[in-house]
Amino acid sequence: MSTVRRQSRELALQVLFQLEFVKEQNLKLALDNFRSAYFASELTWDYALFLLQGVEEQKETIDQQIKSHTEHWKLERLALVDRNILRIAVFELKKSDPEVPPAVVINEAIEIAKKYGNTDSGKFINGVLDQIKKNI
Repeated sequence: MSTVRRQSRELALQVLFQLEFVKEQNLKLALDNFRSAYFASELTWDYALFLLQGVEEQKETIDQQIKSHTEHWKLERLALVDRNILRIAVFELKKSDPEVPPAVVINEAIEIAKKYGNTDSGKFINGVLDQIKKNI
């Protein structure tokens, strides 16, 4: 299951990243484009869609939480990868799924940040999410 969730998170990150550049494209179409290019299980696609819809529906609240824990950074100035990893992780933390404890959500976000972000992304993501977790 953890491999499925990791793949889902990575797909969600890639779709959100793409949507930063092609704003007129809707979420479903963006995910369908990835579906045609990547093989993944149905569970992977389902969880990716769940994450994407959750981030889209709660984006304003999620972004506000991120802003309140990145005082010295404007949201728009955060690296796109970091910003979208944070959005996915904050959504997962907020939904409080007992199957996915906060420590797992944070660890997954850190690992994805190390893979897709810059050399400081993992530490940055860890610090922000640790603070957000305390206030959820």
